[in-house]
Amino acid sequence: MRRLRLSTVVLVSLFVIIAGRLVQIQLTEADVYAANAMEQRSVEIPLPAPRGSILDRTGAILAHSVEARYVYADPSLVEDPEAVAAQLSPLLGIQRSVLAEQMRPRTFDNGEPVRFVYLARGVPIEIGDRVVELDIPGIGVRRDERREVPGHGLASNVIGFTGTDNGEDIVGRTGLEARYDAVLQGVDGVRIQEQGRSGEAIPNGYQRTTPARPGSSLQLTLDRDLQYAVQNALDAQMRQMGAYFGAAVVLEARTGEILALASWPTYDAANPRNVTPEQLMDYATGAVVEPGSVHKAIVIAAALEEGIITPESTPVVPPSIERGGEVYTDTHPHDTRPMTIAGILAHSSNVGTIQIADELGAQRLYEYQRAFGLGTSTSCGLPGEASGIVQPPENWSGSSYGSIPLGLGVAVTPLQMTAAYAAIANDGVWVQPHLVQGIINADGEFQPAEEPERRRVISEQTAAQMRQLLEAPVVAEGGTAHSAQIEGYRVAGKTGTGMRVVDGEYAPGDIASFVGMAPADDPRFVVGVFAHVPSGGGGGVAGPVFADVMRFALQRYAVPPTGTTSPHFEIYA
Repeated sequence: MRRLRLSTVVLVSLFVIIAGRLVQIQLTEADVYAANAMEQRSVEIPLPAPRGSILDRTGAILAHSVEARYVYADPSLVEDPEAVAAQLSPLLGIQRSVLAEQMRPRTFDNGEPVRFVYLARGVPIEIGDRVVELDIPGIGVRRDERREVPGHGLASNVIGFTGTDNGEDIVGRTGLEARYDAVLQGVDGVRIQEQGRSGEAIPNGYQRTTPARPGSSLQLTLDRDLQYAVQNALDAQMRQMGAYFGAAVVLEARTGEILALASWPTYDAANPRNVTPEQLMDYATGAVVEPGSVHKAIVIAAALEEGIITPESTPVVPPSIERGGEVYTDTHPHDTRPMTIAGILAHSSNVGTIQIADELGAQRLYEYQRAFGLGTSTSCGLPGEASGIVQPPENWSGSSYGSIPLGLGVAVTPLQMTAAYAAIANDGVWVQPHLVQGIINADGEFQPAEEPERRRVISEQTAAQMRQLLEAPVVAEGGTAHSAQIEGYRVAGKTGTGMRVVDGEYAPGDIASFVGMAPADDPRFVVGVFAHVPSGGGGGVAGPVFADVMRFALQRYAVPPTGTTSPHFEIYA
């Protein structure tokens, strides 16, 4: 009886304890247990924000995002990572070992289990559907975006491409995609929902959604059709010349808008795998070169503005001149005789240019170089734009007084030099070159970009005089730029042959260039063409590309000839 009573007491005590615990759980701690259960059943599912598009000046798509799928895993629900990896690897094109490692159970630093891991982003819809058909516990598929570049290599050095950051966020890697990543990216949303062991949402379960906010779009100044024509013309000539690289720029003379910005070699921005640094380079803004004789226009313009010469001046030019132990001669041999200013430009006289630069003086030449934008990044909008180098007079050596006026010992980008000529085309006012017209937000509202910087460099009169003088290389007898002629139009411009410094030494080959404008007496466009070739000058290498590009631009924008003819130019007085 004593044992029976003891057993009864023990049993009653146990029931009392159990009952008390049940009361505690159901009444006093019910909220805590319910919250823990909710936390175990809940998962956060990212809602990727659509990335903004990149558009040309007409609204044509250069890069945009299209619907795709992402595949994810809840590691706590994946029963056999190795077996699941074997099923997914052929579909996703990802190594089994990588997938298996991503799906292994793990916890955050706070001890909570990881419930969401991206396995693949930007998966084609049909692949996503095949993953869904496998019906693998712990594996899910959701809507995503994939970046597409319809033009492939069209303006790829400008647009750039995107990639994933640690396999998750899509970010810009190069070009405008990188420079304006924060604008294009948008803000991802999130859905918090209860889901069962299958990974599917529990019907009528808790769900809260914060919608994604789409990114804004960029509208550029580029003209897609003109860009295509420029790249084709550049590609054909660079291949024929066996070039190391080439660049071409088309500027709207009055506004500074960049209508085309081409580099060679280029790459397919829709498939940027195995791209070399040479292909990624935007040579129009990133290549620093000695411009050679295209720089002579700055010397002549500065001398005209300062009253040192007039268009009618006829300095006596010897066949050679010595500066700092270096002897400079002209490519068109001649005796000591008076030359016209037009003749100095037409025959690209080194000696005549050095004489005029001597009268101008090193300090004033340096000031005009800077005013024309040399040695300073244009901040056109592309990342990685080079500044170039323009040496102040205190850094000049004896030979600098001969080389710098000729565009040697000066380092510029093709865009800088083209913008300098655009100042001559624009009645003496330099306008900052720019690539972005404005931003279109998710609501379709257009926000124009900031107004470009403007500054007067030379007077309207000097600019008009320079435009006429620069016709001489194109039409005068023996002019260096006959290849730049366009039937029916007056063309002004200058050839150049310079060099490129790489790692402190001159690279093999020549930098051949031509920068010009048309119509010469009322310029609409300015085109600069630069090429690093094994051998060759601006007239033979860059002039034909200029003519093809300018002809297309004039026709595309229906720019009529002015109806006037170029003056007759004498070389010698």
